[in-house]
Amino acid sequence: MINWLQWLEYATYQLNTTSPSPRLDSEILLGKVLGVGLTTLLAFGETLLDDAKYTQLDNLLKRRIRGEPIAYLTGDWEFWSLNLLVSTDTIIPRPETECLVEQALNLLLPTKSEVLDLGTGTGAIILALAYERPNWRLTGIDNKPSIVALAEANATILGIKNVKFICGNWFKPLQHNTLRYSLIVSNPPYIDVNDPHLNKGDVYFEPKTALVANDNGIADIALICHQSGKYLQHKGWLVLEHGWKQGEQVRSLLAKYGFIHISTLRDYSDNERISLGQWL
Repeated sequence: MINWLQWLEYATYQLNTTSPSPRLDSEILLGKVLGVGLTTLLAFGETLLDDAKYTQLDNLLKRRIRGEPIAYLTGDWEFWSLNLLVSTDTIIPRPETECLVEQALNLLLPTKSEVLDLGTGTGAIILALAYERPNWRLTGIDNKPSIVALAEANATILGIKNVKFICGNWFKPLQHNTLRYSLIVSNPPYIDVNDPHLNKGDVYFEPKTALVANDNGIADIALICHQSGKYLQHKGWLVLEHGWKQGEQVRSLLAKYGFIHISTLRDYSDNERISLGQWL
């Protein structure tokens, strides 16, 4: 039998050639299995691992060595300081998507705005907005019941009550709805099916339906730009995340379908990532 610190050293060594953060990964896995934080791990590092815990850790470590994302191994991930449940049905929330949340919060919207999130996934975007704006009323849509259930579970765990989730494909569940929104947000699929990055890193393990779009990755963005005007209030906003080379194309689509005050913002890596426009 080995103790906690010995397992950390062993796991870090095993991950050195496959992970960009071998020590952190090891700490996360050990903490998850033991149900303790880093301070406890270090303070009680000489505690021995029992056979059951060791077997569980060994299985997780083997999966991580094969490249499986930490978020899928632990079942949760932090976004906007909110701890979210994740599953292999959803992509893992990314730091650059927080730029979309920041931009949405910076818009001068009514105090009691209606907000729509298309392709909500874990609910990361809409739950961050709901957390920051408790007077807003927010709706998230996704096309798979298991994903909607996951987003609902995240809302429940976080105690966020000003949000609801609907199962359906883009705007279809709203076709007979007369409600108009102050804001529509979306992080839709925007990667081309032939993009070589789909076979690398975390993306390799993520659901392709949440990543890949037709027409060189722009089809879903084009659909949203085309149809959003039917569901936006006068002077409402559409805010979209997109690929780092798609800024010009998204701006053109927004202009084509009648949006004004169009702009594109850069992410933390200085790539064009978030485009928005206002509906007349």
